[in-house]
Amino acid sequence: MAFYDLPKTDRAQLVADISNILLQGFIDDNLAQMVQFSADGDTYIRKSVYICVGRIYFAHHEIRQAILNAINLLLQSEDFKVRQTMINTAGEIGKVDFGVVESVFDKGLFDRHHSPRNAVIGSIKKMGEVNPVPVLVWSRKYLHHPDKEIRREICHGIELRGRKHPEDILPLLQELQHDKTKRVRWTLVHVIGQIAYKKGCLEKVIAHLKQWENQALVADAIAEIIDVHHRYRNFSWYTQDEAREYIRVNYPEMAGYC
Repeated sequence: MAFYDLPKTDRAQLVADISNILLQGFIDDNLAQMVQFSADGDTYIRKSVYICVGRIYFAHHEIRQAILNAINLLLQSEDFKVRQTMINTAGEIGKVDFGVVESVFDKGLFDRHHSPRNAVIGSIKKMGEVNPVPVLVWSRKYLHHPDKEIRREICHGIELRGRKHPEDILPLLQELQHDKTKRVRWTLVHVIGQIAYKKGCLEKVIAHLKQWENQALVADAIAEIIDVHHRYRNFSWYTQDEAREYIRVNYPEMAGYC
């Protein structure tokens, strides 16, 4: 029976059981059950693993190294679901202590399967939101990587921090303004739109874009910002017309793209 086919109380009990089994596995130096849960076909079982292991890590100092050893060992698994789960587990730890799991993301960025690579993006998002300084320092290392997918993944990964604090990621995004790869460019424009519609964000984004050199890219970003204010009109601080007017007044050179 799938996780969400269970009644709520049974789901809670299952998560508690998984947590207890994983804890005992670390104590006994037996990863068999962790491997089994991490390879489960049910996304929510795998999610339970990385949430539980993250909690165990911070609650039990005496087995932290055993947990880190397990993550690094299972990151070599042939099963992409296990590798994906390990990266997400590292992401839970990295929300507080990024340094001890940094190497997991160095490896995960280059995984041969898209699911672990997507787990890197998701982890950068959740870590960057609450532990931005080391995560953004790490992200900058890969901004100009020769592999266009690496550049795109980093651009996408830092987005969530920018939703509330665009000033933290705009300097990194600016470094990508001359990227000639269509997929990277599209992601960059998308991210600029995503960090511009919350309270206090449009002002910061527009002020920063005025410093950019690539006017064609900026024009596309302005058009995306205007469109986002319509698509997310139920969540935007400004209405689309208000956003359009703000740009016309404060960045008149781009008024034609509103």
